[in-house]
Amino acid sequence: MRRLSSIMAAFAAIAASSATAAPFTYVNERFGTVCTFPDEIFTDRQPEPENGDGQVWLSADGASLTCSGILNIDEDTPKGFVAAEKASKGQDYKITYGKTGKDWAVLSGRKDGKIFYERRLFGRDGVIRTVWIDYPPALKSKYDPMAGAIAGSLKGP
Repeated sequence: MRRLSSIMAAFAAIAASSATAAPFTYVNERFGTVCTFPDEIFTDRQPEPENGDGQVWLSADGASLTCSGILNIDEDTPKGFVAAEKASKGQDYKITYGKTGKDWAVLSGRKDGKIFYERRLFGRDGVIRTVWIDYPPALKSKYDPMAGAIAGSLKGP
């Protein structure tokens, strides 16, 4: 309950700085992935993929938000995921922060010229639930606090 209160306080602060921002809670039917975000910022809902694994929203200023789930068929772990991503040598992909817990992992960095923030929950039900947010570096002061609040809202059954 305390965590929910701090998430809602973060959204209230975001709403205060942007008079039109309002929280919206998305629930993925296939995996039960849940995340809350200001839908007056992420206004352009993209078509859901045929497999129903999640949803993508775009903002008018170049940010994107993905809330999804995948089956953990490789029995990946938070530590294994972060280690693999840190070892990745993509041309325009750099991890600047990574942290893990018992059943979660967080990464942030740069990809394709944008800042990204990713949080994954490794469920006991064999599903990895993910929130991915990316945005242009010029919008860092707007999206950094929002990314943390949105990522903190990620949950599953």
